Amino acid sequence: MKSPTTSAMVPFWSMPLTDVLTRLAANREGLSGPEVAARRLRYGLNVLRGERRRALALEFLARFRNPLVLLLLAAALIAAATGDPASFLIITLMVLASVTLDFVQEHRANRAAERLRASVAVRASVLRDEVWQQIAVEDLVPGDVVQLAAGDLVPADARLLESRDLFVNQALLTGESYPVEKQAQADAIAASDAGGASNSVFMGTSVLTGSAMAIVAHTGTHTMIGSIADSLRAVEAPSAFERGIRQFGFLIMRLTLLLVLFVLLVNTLFHRPWLETFMFSLALAVGLTPELLPMVLSVTLSRGAIRMSHRQVIVKRLAAVQDLGSMDVLCTDKTGTLTEARIRLERHVDPFGVECEGVLRLAYLNSFFETGLRSPLDDAILAHEHIEVSGWRKIDEMPFGFERRRVSVLVDDGNERLLVVKGAPEDIVRLSTRYQLEGEPGLASMTAEAMQRMRAQYDALAQEGFRVLGVAWRKVERTHMHAVVDDETELVLAGFAAFLDPPKVSAGEALKALASSGIEVKVVTGDNELVTRHVCAAIGLPVSGVLVGAQIAQLDDHALAVQAERVTLFCRVSPAQKTRILDALKRRGHVVGFLGDGVNDAPSLQAADVGVSVDTAVDVAKEAADLILLEHDLRVLHEGVREGRRTFANVMKYIMMGTSSNFGNMFSMAGASLFLPFLPMLPTQILLNNLLYDASEVAIPFDSVDEERLDRPVHWDLGFIRNFMLTLGPVSSLFDFLTFFVLLWGFGASAALFQTGWFVESIATQVLVIFLIRTRRNPLRSRPHPLLMATSLGIVAIAIALPFSPLAQWLGFVRLPASLLLAMAVLVGAYLICAEVAKRLFYRYH
Repeated sequence: MKSPTTSAMVPFWSMPLTDVLTRLAANREGLSGPEVAARRLRYGLNVLRGERRRALALEFLARFRNPLVLLLLAAALIAAATGDPASFLIITLMVLASVTLDFVQEHRANRAAERLRASVAVRASVLRDEVWQQIAVEDLVPGDVVQLAAGDLVPADARLLESRDLFVNQALLTGESYPVEKQAQADAIAASDAGGASNSVFMGTSVLTGSAMAIVAHTGTHTMIGSIADSLRAVEAPSAFERGIRQFGFLIMRLTLLLVLFVLLVNTLFHRPWLETFMFSLALAVGLTPELLPMVLSVTLSRGAIRMSHRQVIVKRLAAVQDLGSMDVLCTDKTGTLTEARIRLERHVDPFGVECEGVLRLAYLNSFFETGLRSPLDDAILAHEHIEVSGWRKIDEMPFGFERRRVSVLVDDGNERLLVVKGAPEDIVRLSTRYQLEGEPGLASMTAEAMQRMRAQYDALAQEGFRVLGVAWRKVERTHMHAVVDDETELVLAGFAAFLDPPKVSAGEALKALASSGIEVKVVTGDNELVTRHVCAAIGLPVSGVLVGAQIAQLDDHALAVQAERVTLFCRVSPAQKTRILDALKRRGHVVGFLGDGVNDAPSLQAADVGVSVDTAVDVAKEAADLILLEHDLRVLHEGVREGRRTFANVMKYIMMGTSSNFGNMFSMAGASLFLPFLPMLPTQILLNNLLYDASEVAIPFDSVDEERLDRPVHWDLGFIRNFMLTLGPVSSLFDFLTFFVLLWGFGASAALFQTGWFVESIATQVLVIFLIRTRRNPLRSRPHPLLMATSLGIVAIAIALPFSPLAQWLGFVRLPASLLLAMAVLVGAYLICAEVAKRLFYRYH
């Protein structure tokens, strides 16, 4: 597979456009269906190396990289070499069964999650068969003609065919922090690298303003970013849940190492056979290791993601399911979340509040000729009333800037040339030196008194719930050909445009639901604080304080962290300040979510613990988000939060199982080796015990969760897990030693009878305790999922039946007398009662 232009050739930006089209065997009319199919076979999918799927066989073989699995296979080979084919066969079969179970469950879970991610994947607008179509980015091929607009991610390396005021952020590729202007050119550019290729755009960069049409030159690994994808791939900071899982893994590893070393030392001192000791220690390590945890995590999280999709929430990053359940602060914009996002222009007034058609005419000119990042306010202006602008032509534009908070267009009607500016009213008033009143000839000079009246005017509009834009203009010389920031001075204030976005009726109910679930909502917006207060009052969101962007700029990180916890509204903030606010809250120990859908929200979506966007968001926002809402409604998000908590609760059930009964039984086994003249359980029996125990837990991801577990944020707490282990583990070990006593002194058990009896008792106690651990309630009042009931009781039945089956002699089992089975049933029942008492005492103090 070769790229149409390899590195050995002249770069496509350093060639005349006609030569590029010839080399690509394409033209401005795009490709036909058959041409696309042929090129896809030749060039493959438009994905980076790290995104390619591995073959199923390689995925399966990757499971054998686990050190414990390799040790077990080595032990099986040693057993075969020393004349023990039964152990070889049993260990090999159990390893294959365990690995296959893990692989099948996790593979299915990951594929389900991939299908969900694909449903909200970034799409490209491409010209095929002379029709513009929306297709998945991965389906692009060299020669495709694509359209780009503000907010789009550039889907491939491409040469520009047309462009209008195109500015691109290519920091990922070149490190340039400022937007770079791109222009379509027929001529070649003598640039040595992509940084100087102003006639081309590159995969992984994003369009900030303007629009363009381009022809794809490179896709996938042949792109600039594809060639350096491995070095650019940033390592994401682990979430609180991922850090917790890692800490839990280290805890289990330390305990396993201590117990295994203890067993090796004791058996060495007692001069027991080295192979038997090695096999027993290895089996013990396997029994202590929660090797099913990755599968339980994947299946539980993917099932949570599927359930969330039914509630109109699509999960892009599986770990975000749990992070959503842990979220205790949600930062959100106002528009579309707290309001209906049906913005309409209500008033257009002069600086002192008199209705003024001149303001509407100027605002219309600005919005009509603006080609950059068009906002809903522009749409409202254009929809309000049609104004004839055919006599005007656009000369240049200063696109909207989130720091400047305004947009300017330079226009000419043949008689005069005007710079028309609209933006934040406080900035427009500040930049104006004169003003114009409706019905009065001439212009008036700006005075302190006039400026005060103007501020009172736009504040009064804001207090009524209007969102306000200032509109101004200035004449320039006819020779003035380019709009620059320095032109936005000495303006003439024409007046204000006032927009209404009604509060969302459902928002108040959703906010109450979030509050009752322990989530505090904070509004982070670039809008005026008076408008935001009005909306919050209308929907019933209590306001404990307000910080505006100018105040935030004066605070250091420590002071902002203190203030961020106390304040509800953050108004007139820049994109960089949004990120500072999120970081400040995270430093105070909060799990922070951010809901945004604009170009300027992408950094904040990445900074948050949980980035949430909507299906109608711009590409860069959707790409940066962890979750996508198919409905722009906080009620949908609240349902997602509950699913996240349900998922976390099911993961914790497996972990609590592993740190109580399972660990207690393995601890008892290590202790029993101190006084028994034989191994308490054969290595193959320990491995079988572990396999059956794991099989009983595969239904945990499907289990129901008590309602009270969904009412508060859930956080990872290793201390809580350790204390639970220290409470229920000893109870398990106590009954194990009671079982030893009954077997040895009650029934005079031989080695085989002891090992068989304890195998059955061990499985019964390990598995049945799930019905206690899965709920904080009385277990008789919290019904488990039927599948969990079936797998758990089924595994216990298999364990009881094995000593009576033809497999018994292969596994070292003997038949159990009925009296012993009855005694063990009494012991298991007594254990479950004591474990329930210990559980209740634990939760009373924790």
